[in-house]
Amino acid sequence: MDYIKYTILAALAVVSYLLLLAWQEDYPPVTPVSATLAVPTLESTSDIPATNIATTTLQDIPVVNAPGSSIAESSISDGSTLVSVRTDVLNVTIDRSGGDIVFVSLPDHLTRLENADEPFVLLENSVNRTYVAQSGLIGRNGIDSAQRPLYTATSTTFEMVDGQNLLQVDLSYTDNTGVTVIKRFSFQRSDYLINISYNVNNNTDAPWSANLFGQIKRGTYGDPTQASGFGMASFLGFSTTSPNDNYIKIPFADIGDTAPSHDMDGGWVALSQHYFISVFVPPSTTRNSFSFRRNNLNEYIGGFTTSEFTVAPGTSASQEIGFYAGPKDQYRLKEIAPWLDRTIDYGWLWFVASPIYWLLTQINDFVGNYGWSILLLTVLVKGVFFKLSATSYRSMANMRRVMPKMNQLKERYGDDKMKLQKATMELYKKEKINPFGGCLPMLVQMPVFIALYWVLLESVELRHAPWLLWINDLSVMDPYFVLPLLMGASMYVQFMLNPTPQDPMQAKIMKFMPVVMTVFFLWFPAGLVLYWLANSVLGIAQQWYITRNIDAEYAAKEAAKS
Repeated sequence: MDYIKYTILAALAVVSYLLLLAWQEDYPPVTPVSATLAVPTLESTSDIPATNIATTTLQDIPVVNAPGSSIAESSISDGSTLVSVRTDVLNVTIDRSGGDIVFVSLPDHLTRLENADEPFVLLENSVNRTYVAQSGLIGRNGIDSAQRPLYTATSTTFEMVDGQNLLQVDLSYTDNTGVTVIKRFSFQRSDYLINISYNVNNNTDAPWSANLFGQIKRGTYGDPTQASGFGMASFLGFSTTSPNDNYIKIPFADIGDTAPSHDMDGGWVALSQHYFISVFVPPSTTRNSFSFRRNNLNEYIGGFTTSEFTVAPGTSASQEIGFYAGPKDQYRLKEIAPWLDRTIDYGWLWFVASPIYWLLTQINDFVGNYGWSILLLTVLVKGVFFKLSATSYRSMANMRRVMPKMNQLKERYGDDKMKLQKATMELYKKEKINPFGGCLPMLVQMPVFIALYWVLLESVELRHAPWLLWINDLSVMDPYFVLPLLMGASMYVQFMLNPTPQDPMQAKIMKFMPVVMTVFFLWFPAGLVLYWLANSVLGIAQQWYITRNIDAEYAAKEAAKS
């Protein structure tokens, strides 16, 4: 019988190893600031993407050292190059020097739950953190070079008022040849997508040509929304799409070494962190070149450059790109660009996780509370796999029932493993027990439960979402550890319902496992612990019901024989 035990253990070890490899690939550790600073600086000091057109030497793109979240308030003084924009879902600051977005905060998403007046800051350019979105015109007649163009604006503050669905902010610049460029930022109500258009009016008697670029630049600081817990690191880094791969993740550690570059029609480039994302979407009708690099300040840059476009003498033309800065909304991202919804990183089981996420949101639309929605979702998933679970629990119950006979065989044959295995197999055949019946159904269900785990980990809807009593945020740990302790107790009950392993050491390990898992889950987000607790309690109920029925059936058979 030992070979069956070792086969099951080997199979579980292989599955666990593959899952660990997949987790490490999907969620690599965040490089600490101290380690990043030790990387030798690159020779290139340019933050402007290169083109095939020989121009002047391009230097680092400067950005104003804005003072953090305060720049989106009414503190912009006269003569400042900063322009403040407010919509119902965005607070944005644009630097007229280059027209870069140097600050974004999200009024509907708080930094801390207890402070309703402090919106979450996604982009900023402060002393400690650099995270900005830069765009411009480079190439043959481009206006962005070592000296960024200083646009003019009609005001330093713009605000979307009640009843207004579209807010447009125009920045204007005229070069020394008389060509006028209007950089227009268009904001829609209740939308995190900003349309950025370049309207070029060529008043000269010669053709005007340039390439449009957009790039996201970020410093080396960590993820401010990173979930707590062991091994819970969400992906932090760039991602993009290509003709050969719909979704490519580019960790910061790979940039400057093996970061991919590619050309394609359309496409997108994103910088992803836990719950939130920023994305540049170039025109779908142009050939775009995507690249990733690191500057001499150890800031990471990912962006694109479009193919050259030309404006004939005496005419006007425009180019438009999109920039999204906000929460990871799976359905909105899918509308913006193909495969952009993959940036909600459900790992290699994304095709299973996506419909689970849809089901969770549908339940919540009806229930209105994500805590209860998680419980109902767990019940539904458990119901779908009821038959498989029943097969597994029935096998365990039968194994538990014949355990006294197996112990008798062990005492009879002692150390003669060959005779013990033969007698055990004969016992299984007589009792009509499949020794693998308890393991295989659980392995079939495992991908679904792992996908559900990732859905709960990545869903921004759980951030600051209350359940009941003291659980006012399902995305953080239970402050009183009640849910993890209950989960540990439920795991112990499940262990007691399962057949005790014949190997004494294995039995001790299994008995100690609930303690280890309880400690492991103490710092997990409450929503994830709630899911595991509900799954365990439902498993206990189902296992108890099946075990009771099997015991009753066996007792009836024995009574009939007598």
